[in-house]
Amino acid sequence: MIGQIRGIILQKQPPQLLVDVNGVGYELDAPMSTFYRLPDIGQEVTLVTHFVVREDAHHLYGFFAEEERLLFRTLLKVNGVGPRLALTILSSITPDEFVQCVVNNDTASLVRLPGVGKKTAERLIIEMRDKLAVWQQQSPVELNLLTPVIGRGGRNQAMQDAISALVSLGYKPQEASRAVSKVDDGALSSEDIIRKALREMV
Repeated sequence: MIGQIRGIILQKQPPQLLVDVNGVGYELDAPMSTFYRLPDIGQEVTLVTHFVVREDAHHLYGFFAEEERLLFRTLLKVNGVGPRLALTILSSITPDEFVQCVVNNDTASLVRLPGVGKKTAERLIIEMRDKLAVWQQQSPVELNLLTPVIGRGGRNQAMQDAISALVSLGYKPQEASRAVSKVDDGALSSEDIIRKALREMV
């Protein structure tokens, strides 16, 4: 079991990242809530992880905060929820907001998340309500990051990266493209475009 890694970020392509740990490159999938808080490429980062072993593949998931991993693992225990959907949920809503939806039986908010239909929303509430009733509420994490100015040469790339990430999270390409075009102001990083687009679509 790999529970934590610390290394240098080599690549960031939401929802995937590559971290160099003493010469070994670890490929991880991470929710957007983690991407918003990652340092720049070339900087050191410490992530808590969850390792999934299947017959045909091994997958490593990384999280900036323990509460993200805890919610991810709790989601995996729900019937019909796999790692991809759990990652999408964490990318679309904060842990505290999700907990409030479950505790308050707010299926209307849950079905607006990509990949979550009415039946899945009901299962999330039924199977997670008792487990999350004692969730320790934390102060909301401040996600106001300093946004680097992107030159014209990187503008299209930032938008394409954002669209690709949204499609990976379960949104339709046309839907992702519309949302990105709507929120992009010409100076946002791909991570900030994704964050604003998610808020637009939820």
